Amino acid sequence: MSDTIKAVILGIIQGLTEFLPVSSSGHLLVFRKVLDLSEAGLFLDTMLHFGTLLAVVAVFWRDILGMIRRPFSHLTLLIIVGTIPTGIIGVVFKDYFEELAVSGVSAGWGFLFTGLVLWLADRAKSFGTKDIEEITFKDSLIVGTLQGIAIFPAVSRSGLTIGGSFFRGIDRDTAARFSFLLSLPAILGAVVLQGVDVLNGKVEAIGTVPLVAGTLAAAVTGYIAVRWMLNIIRRGSLKGFAIYVWGMGALVLIVQFLGRF
Repeated sequence: MSDTIKAVILGIIQGLTEFLPVSSSGHLLVFRKVLDLSEAGLFLDTMLHFGTLLAVVAVFWRDILGMIRRPFSHLTLLIIVGTIPTGIIGVVFKDYFEELAVSGVSAGWGFLFTGLVLWLADRAKSFGTKDIEEITFKDSLIVGTLQGIAIFPAVSRSGLTIGGSFFRGIDRDTAARFSFLLSLPAILGAVVLQGVDVLNGKVEAIGTVPLVAGTLAAAVTGYIAVRWMLNIIRRGSLKGFAIYVWGMGALVLIVQFLGRF
């Protein structure tokens, strides 16, 4: 299989699973092992994250422009406050999370935990009434902390932040908007941290064509996933995603028990 095809496969997986509540880290871990894609390289990972960053910008550019123009608006401050616990958790436990990502030892349990959160969140989503201006800094800290916890492999960032927003009484549209906007500094932080490793020489060979192809695949599928997820949150149910990740978790645990993962 060529490097370009490998990069596109990873890009599609990253783009779809970054924003659907099924865990991009868990799926990338599983598919790297299944398809023997571990040699694709850290620089490619960085660019795939950059592609999903572009997807969020493309959907929420008006909100982003508004925050730039009004750096002390309530929404801007909420994003800053929510990013603080995520950043602290990511930096302090960076090595630990990377070890788990390589070994995959916690992946099955991460999927199962995500499913539980989604199932409970689906029951809570109809009771939220808070809009952006009613979200408190405490709400933002809690959701940001959940985003930090989602650095664990196979724990969904979007699942935990959207679920956390529902648990805090935030309405559906606002929960989706807040979750995806909160992902911007988190994804950008991942790009920066991976970029530092790249500059320090921890780079595996990957050609320009595979790099561009994978990034574009992540950006396009990420855009589709964000739009799709917005509609699901407004009108649909999260229970299907819960059942799916429970199935993934059970499968991973079985394969690990058999010693083939």
